[in-house]
Amino acid sequence: MLEKILKKTIHNQLESLSGWDEQKVKKFQQNLLSWYYDQRRRLPWREKPSLYGTVVSEFMLQQTRVSTVLPYFERWMKEFPDFKVLAGADESDVLKLWEGLGYYSRARNLHKLAKQIVELESIPQTRAEWLEFPGVGPYASAAISSIAFEEPEAVVDGNVVRIFARLFKDQREYKGTAEATKKMATLTQSFLNLDNPGDHNQALMELGATVCLPKKPLCLICPVSECCLARLSEPEAYPTIKRRVKRQVIVSRVFSLSNRKLLLYRHPEDAPRLAGLYELPKLESLVIRGRPRLLFSRARAISNEKIKEMIYNTDIADNDLPSGHSWVNVCNIDEVPMSGPHRAWVMELISKQD
Repeated sequence: MLEKILKKTIHNQLESLSGWDEQKVKKFQQNLLSWYYDQRRRLPWREKPSLYGTVVSEFMLQQTRVSTVLPYFERWMKEFPDFKVLAGADESDVLKLWEGLGYYSRARNLHKLAKQIVELESIPQTRAEWLEFPGVGPYASAAISSIAFEEPEAVVDGNVVRIFARLFKDQREYKGTAEATKKMATLTQSFLNLDNPGDHNQALMELGATVCLPKKPLCLICPVSECCLARLSEPEAYPTIKRRVKRQVIVSRVFSLSNRKLLLYRHPEDAPRLAGLYELPKLESLVIRGRPRLLFSRARAISNEKIKEMIYNTDIADNDLPSGHSWVNVCNIDEVPMSGPHRAWVMELISKQD
């Protein structure tokens, strides 16, 4: 029965399914869980599990490394220990605590989710219900419902795609990770440990994050290596995913400090990426006096953009500042929410003025 499901799932496009039966899948599940219970990282949302902790960690871990998330998670849980406290917080305080994690829409969506949760008579438990909340997609909904409520829903992200692509030497080329996760969904669901779906999903995530790495995978210590077709050939060749070409962007910004006040720009509340956050204003948005002097340049990447930020010093004709621009007292800089890079640049430049 299982072999028929697998063949239908992958349309006979994978190299081989020989030997896969329910007994072998069971062995895969057992080896994976045994390894997880023995070798997993002791992470705070695992050691003291709760629905709220699971939700917060899933939001923070989107496109962010565990090592980066850990101190943010600890501070967040102290400041906003549950949905009720988070729901009652000011958005500016929420953004300030998130500062440095990037992708600030996650913080705003988590804040909105908390407000919705506290208004409900009962907590939703199914994947379908969690998909209705802002910022909760297919992966997060499966993770939350399986980990918190043991709902039999398999998670599929880049790590899981990599594991199964190598497991079966998947020769297909995917246009992107989104297409790969969609096409792998039924296959991963057929491998789900129905007796323990939450830990099974976490074990797969852990395996992809610590052993089945994109580069130099640790096949010799992999708990399911005996099942993997790619381990003896070129595991790094799988999966084959077309990567988007990063777009080159140059942004010129102004650092203008006058009478211990710094000129900043605040993004409007309906901005798609940085709503409510302050940053150094763009040069072209201001009327300047004199010739701008380049202080330094910095490179960073956001999504599919490679951005070169050029920071200039110049005097500003501030009698008619554009909307969203204002002078902020240096003493109050710590109180305004700002993206991590801008905070670092501002503090570096202010320190040089002292």
